[in-house]
Amino acid sequence: MVIKFYQHILALVFAINEINENPKILPNVTLGSHIYDSYYNVKMTYRTILDMLFKSQRFIPNYKCDSQKNLIAVIGGLGFDTSFRMADILSLYKIPQLTYGSFAPEDMHAKKFPSFYRMFPKEDHQYTGIVRLLLHFRWTWVGLLAVNDENGEHFVQTMESLLSQNDICLAFTERIEKKIFWNTLNDIYVFASSTYKSLLDHKSRTLIFYGESMALVTFSACMFFVDAGYKEIAELRKVWIMTAQTDFVLTPFQTASNFQFFQGAILFTVHTKEVQGFQKFLECMKPDWKQGDGFLQDFWEQAFDCTVPNPPDLLKEDGMCTGEEKLDSLPEPFFEMHMTIHSYSIYNAVYAVAHALHAFHSSRFSHRAIRGGKRFECHDVEPWQMHWFLQGISFNNSEGEIFSFNGNGKLDAGFEIMNLVTFPNESSHTVKVGKVDPNAGKGKEFTINEDMLVWQGSFNQVLPLSVCNDYCLPGSRKKKKEGQKFCCYDCTPCPEGKVSDQKDMDDCIRCPGHQHPSKDQDGCVPKVITFLSVEEPLGISLASGAVSFSLVTVLVLGTFIKHRNTPIVKANNRDVTYILLISLLLCFLCPFLFLGPPRKLTCLFRQAAFGIIFSVAVSCVLAKTITVIVAFMATKPGSNMRKWVGKTLTTFTVLFCSLLQTGICTVWLGTSPPFPHFNMQSLDAEIVAECHEGSVTMFYIVLGYMGFLSIISLVVAFLARKLPDSFNEARFITFSMLLFCSVWVSFVPTYLSTKGKYMVAVEIFSILASSAGLLVCIFSPKCYIIVLRPELNTKEEIIRRKY
Repeated sequence: MVIKFYQHILALVFAINEINENPKILPNVTLGSHIYDSYYNVKMTYRTILDMLFKSQRFIPNYKCDSQKNLIAVIGGLGFDTSFRMADILSLYKIPQLTYGSFAPEDMHAKKFPSFYRMFPKEDHQYTGIVRLLLHFRWTWVGLLAVNDENGEHFVQTMESLLSQNDICLAFTERIEKKIFWNTLNDIYVFASSTYKSLLDHKSRTLIFYGESMALVTFSACMFFVDAGYKEIAELRKVWIMTAQTDFVLTPFQTASNFQFFQGAILFTVHTKEVQGFQKFLECMKPDWKQGDGFLQDFWEQAFDCTVPNPPDLLKEDGMCTGEEKLDSLPEPFFEMHMTIHSYSIYNAVYAVAHALHAFHSSRFSHRAIRGGKRFECHDVEPWQMHWFLQGISFNNSEGEIFSFNGNGKLDAGFEIMNLVTFPNESSHTVKVGKVDPNAGKGKEFTINEDMLVWQGSFNQVLPLSVCNDYCLPGSRKKKKEGQKFCCYDCTPCPEGKVSDQKDMDDCIRCPGHQHPSKDQDGCVPKVITFLSVEEPLGISLASGAVSFSLVTVLVLGTFIKHRNTPIVKANNRDVTYILLISLLLCFLCPFLFLGPPRKLTCLFRQAAFGIIFSVAVSCVLAKTITVIVAFMATKPGSNMRKWVGKTLTTFTVLFCSLLQTGICTVWLGTSPPFPHFNMQSLDAEIVAECHEGSVTMFYIVLGYMGFLSIISLVVAFLARKLPDSFNEARFITFSMLLFCSVWVSFVPTYLSTKGKYMVAVEIFSILASSAGLLVCIFSPKCYIIVLRPELNTKEEIIRRKY
């Protein structure tokens, strides 16, 4: 006999006594009970049910004799197999059966046994709670011990599917027998050693135990059989997750130290509440307290290790029970003074039957009062008539808690999550740490306070890990190991450009456009906005160069204006020279449109201004070259080119070439103008503030047209380089245009291969280099003569050199 289970009987008796003493429930009706033991034996289960239905000791099915038992409902049993063997017979007679300690697979319950009522909540909520618990603590490599019966098989199949859906693996699955008797010692050893080896898996530190109390007793006994010191082995210290069917019990052959093995276990339990008066009821228990209780004597003798004298007035001897023993002196693992979950379920089951019978009584009384019938008698009730009232029942028990079945005969409630705490004096206590409430609001169905949890001593109050391998740290991702379960994997670094900011990520992700991976690729950091600033060394260098060349150009222009009437200035069209110098000055000032943060106005005009100004400069160079050729050809006798000598041709050349580029830029600005843009893709760690060209095609058309003018100027100047003229600029123009073309030919591949603010720097450098080439190659020889050799800048010298 399991001493702790005797409380189930006491809870039944206590509830019946309360109801019989309550005038508001079943007045003038006295409830009674018959208690039977199945002995965990199939034959005895069927025997006791038939005996209960038909006759004591000797029975004939479907024939009642001797004293009548007004049976209206049956409460039981504790185990799954016992409950369903009872249901095999009770369902034939449609007798309500309220089971208090087992779960039924949903399909079997609803279809095969419609008279079956469960005092436990729907098991689906327990499945969900277990999965949520594992996910909460990131336990992905767990073991499963399940009782070896139909209910256990249903649990295993359901959990395997749910765990797989939530990326949790079962390290092993072992079946637990709940046999009381074994055929041979070898059978015990084979079963125990297999389970023992599985438990030695040091990676799976979390175990789910599904089974009834006797399965746990069998498991502990078999572990002791394999290794008497199993409780001291560190590898066997686990986090035990116990389902609601399991109640920690000890047999007289076990010691309370067995509970130390389960220190820190997490228990799913049905909600209970301390029933007033129950503890006082237990304290009044005496070995001769109740006549007709065939279990009391056995319980008392086993609980207090004494013998009840028979008859009671015999002389008390050593080892005899005195009758003064107190139940509260028993250790809690053997017997509890507060109502256990199974006892609480029995207590509510009795009240459910009483309220249903009361409702039946009330409906019959009202009906007979109208028709003038006889008074209600208890034997008028048939068990099958109770179903309609049980299915719709809803009442407050003595503690004020609402109790009701749903439409399928299941208790409409959730589960509580408890933590088993053991103490050095071999006592234990459970603490509520969470709950599973399907009726709570969204996101509150599962709650747990992990700060209240007490773990196994070997874990040193540090959250234990239960994984196949170590977590992949941020900056890496999981890589499946071939031939192993998906919970076992390797960790590989994230590829370039991707990050993982959490543990155990399946894949790395890219950062948003405004962020970039950190150095360790474990997170995204904001990108820095960059542009070519006049405050940085590169910007200062380019700006200084632009200012310096601008000053030189102004100086050259001032020199030419001051000496405007000298022969060397007058040669090759003085006005075109002024226009060329002014356009070069503007070219040197163009870089300031490119420096600094891009703005709408600067983006709109900088490329167009650069293209038009450079076209004017190159047009001037082309006009000067054409002037040399036309002047030489006009000196030949009978030449028709004399009419082109003068300002008309040069003015036309400059205006035509410049206006054509202006037209191209106007179309560009009118159709797809440039605009400020934040480029987040070109560089990993920077956001480039730049001017988007709007139309890349138009940008290259502008460059292409400028290159076309440059090549024509180069070719014309090359052809005119040897023409006889005292101040023939063609030779210098050839060198300047050769340098100019070289710069811009190199610009295109360099510009395309550069990113960020350095693209702007390349363009500014090309503008300065090409402009400086024109300035130096064309004007330095003339400035040399004007400033350093003024004696050569005379008409006489020109005539002398010419002839």
